[in-house]
Amino acid sequence: MEKSVAVAVEILGKEYRIACAENEKDALLASAEYLDEKMRDVKGNGKVVGSERVAVMAALNISHELLQQKFLEHERNKLLKNRVEGLQDRIELALDDSPSLLV
Repeated sequence: MEKSVAVAVEILGKEYRIACAENEKDALLASAEYLDEKMRDVKGNGKVVGSERVAVMAALNISHELLQQKFLEHERNKLLKNRVEGLQDRIELALDDSPSLLV
């Protein structure tokens, strides 16, 4: 079982201690830094007041980014699949037209 460690992260000037697997410490620190950046952006816009509302708006912005990335990844995968299928069709046609290539 992976050893758990307590990691101190700072978000909007407030420190939080979070337990995580030792091998995930760097990912946790990067995630906390990203969240802090997003929350500071929301707070810096001056339109949202209160830590809870800032956190919700930052979470919505991050969720939107994630969904956009998933959509783009899905579209890339679909495009790649179509290209591979097209290449397979071309290979099959080439093999059908050239029976001497088959051993």
